[in-house]
Amino acid sequence: MTQSREVRLKSRPNGMPTNDNFEICEVDVADPGPGQVLVRNHYMSVDPYMRGRMYDRKSYVPPFQVGAPLDGGAVGEVIASNSDAMPVGTFVQNGFGWREAFVAEPRQLQPVDPEVAPLSAYLGVLGMPGMTAYVGLFRAASLKDGETVFVSGAAGAVGSLAGQIAKIKGCRVLGSAGSDEKVRHLTDDLGFDYAFNYREGDLLARLREGAPDGLDVYFDNIGADHLEAALFHMRQFGRIALCGAIAVYNDASPRPGPSNLTMAIGMGLRLQGFIVSHYNDSRDDFIRDVSGWIAEGKVKYDETILDGIDQAPAAFEGLFTGRNVGKMLVKLI
Repeated sequence: MTQSREVRLKSRPNGMPTNDNFEICEVDVADPGPGQVLVRNHYMSVDPYMRGRMYDRKSYVPPFQVGAPLDGGAVGEVIASNSDAMPVGTFVQNGFGWREAFVAEPRQLQPVDPEVAPLSAYLGVLGMPGMTAYVGLFRAASLKDGETVFVSGAAGAVGSLAGQIAKIKGCRVLGSAGSDEKVRHLTDDLGFDYAFNYREGDLLARLREGAPDGLDVYFDNIGADHLEAALFHMRQFGRIALCGAIAVYNDASPRPGPSNLTMAIGMGLRLQGFIVSHYNDSRDDFIRDVSGWIAEGKVKYDETILDGIDQAPAAFEGLFTGRNVGKMLVKLI
């Protein structure tokens, strides 16, 4: 037996998740059976989409169950193996986050190379958030070179890469963030042409200042007032990639949608909702392009890392309070 700790959903949050909604339990993990491997996680991911799984409702992924361990992205190392295809010492990306160790079939794991990139990068810039930014721009929003692009929540894992990719493609890029420090990071470190603190001033006025001729593409990570402001400032035949709506994830009751949605009719706008798995056929292109841009110094990435599985609930809550710059991770080893 191997000792492990895991995070379970103790109760369903009503509004903002708190530490009381989670419990950390110590469990025994059995030795791997025939063809199986035992993995010890090094890093686990917390992501905004997980908030939706805490509701007991049908969605594109099953809801978390009260009393059961949560799951999500993680990277770890095979420490015991009964599989010739995945020997001890293999590093793997997996969907068994929120726990320190687990037994799995090799088909449930994806080998990764820590010599190509740090392990943590496979949960961020080279993982699900990075690919979300990539397919959101190129597939959902049909980005063209030289366009004007607005990214909300631009200091996060998805938004920061989306903005940098747009810059690589010769676009004028605007970004919003929740603090003056993050705004400076967007312009001074990541190369955004214009950025603003969405907690200060009028959103539409800031968009008009940063893009006097309007927006061709809006990459939406926030929803709510950001989506409404962007709709007012889109150019004809503009495209909106509906990636997330973190502003409303913790609402106890639904809030009204944008009051100006009818503008999409006369302006010929396209609003495309998506999740990353809709475009799995783009994975090879994503890995090739983004790893190449990192190697060339065209893409930078940030990580906010909390230590220890006991910090996982705080890391998750921090996604909604602006604690992170770039990818939010929990280091387990």
